[in-house]
Amino acid sequence: MKEGEMSELFYVVPVEEHERVVCAAYAKRGFTANESKQAARLAAAATKHGIRTHNAIKAIHLDDLFGSAVGGCVPGVAVQRLDTRFDATEVWDGRKKLGQAVAWEAIERCIELAEIHGSGTVSVDNAFHYLWGGGYVMEAARRGYIAVTNCTASLAEVVPFGGVFPTLGTNPHSWGFPTTEAVGFPIVIDWATSVIAMGRVQQFQREEKQLPPNAAVDKDGNPTTDPHAAVSLMPFGAHKGYGLALMNEVIAAFIGGSIPTIRSRQQVDGEKQGCNFFFQVLHPEALSAGLFAKRRSQMQNVKIVIEDILGHGNDSCLLPGQLEAQFAARSEEAGGLLFSEAELDALNEIAIEADTQGFEKQVLKNVSIV
Repeated sequence: MKEGEMSELFYVVPVEEHERVVCAAYAKRGFTANESKQAARLAAAATKHGIRTHNAIKAIHLDDLFGSAVGGCVPGVAVQRLDTRFDATEVWDGRKKLGQAVAWEAIERCIELAEIHGSGTVSVDNAFHYLWGGGYVMEAARRGYIAVTNCTASLAEVVPFGGVFPTLGTNPHSWGFPTTEAVGFPIVIDWATSVIAMGRVQQFQREEKQLPPNAAVDKDGNPTTDPHAAVSLMPFGAHKGYGLALMNEVIAAFIGGSIPTIRSRQQVDGEKQGCNFFFQVLHPEALSAGLFAKRRSQMQNVKIVIEDILGHGNDSCLLPGQLEAQFAARSEEAGGLLFSEAELDALNEIAIEADTQGFEKQVLKNVSIV
């Protein structure tokens, strides 16, 4: 460890045991075995890659606040595929089905369409939040496709640039690129359009850490670094992050989206309250002009372009998805999923509520990570 660096202790939870607890938690809420498994799959992927803001703890918390207990998510319903005149595009009525189950199905369908048409698009109305969008596009990229998804958030909690009242969701954007051959892992650009996600605020609350500056505001609209005082978030990059957040709302509006400020907050006669998803997958061959310099292949060209970007003294720069790939390697080396002590306590609370066995700290292997 270098001077000044700090390590953090993690407990190693076997993937199968994690799935058992998460599936039990969703089954307790009335979800089907398949829905529960898809939720566990996404939570495991997030945890494996170090996306601690969108692990099982966040997923269950989201369901508690806006999901099955209050009618925002309906266990066991089937997605309805609506009629469309376009061969490479599908539009689904999610019918408030569990977002992770819908999202995994949507990315698979986009891949199928991309294999036939070069691109595939699925948009989903009446959805429940799918959590970590990066997990879905990463899976597509791992299998050789370019993928993009965005969605509207469950709650309007971001103040627009120059505004005073939260009228936007954190509205994440996720892109995945099949660059494993070129750089060793898929490049995945995945971010909320706020400086931080509300899941990060909740994580900092659990761990009693301060927020970064200019990331959140208190009830009076004043910037705060206290995670317990934060009630609304700020867009990253000022007007640029605001524009990206707005993009999600406008795409959702074309799909059939709800008014942001009533979403998950209040019932208004005749108005909708669900989220919207947009998925698109592109086959790399569908983009290729085939006119690569020096007779390079498409992937050779991708590799040399990235090398040029990271050259010229920029060799210390990271690629999007690199930290996640490194954390995943640590998880695999440890032999399971890594949870902090606070996270393990929260996971054990979920196990108790689900009437299933939790985890004993003295039994679990633990590792320290810088």
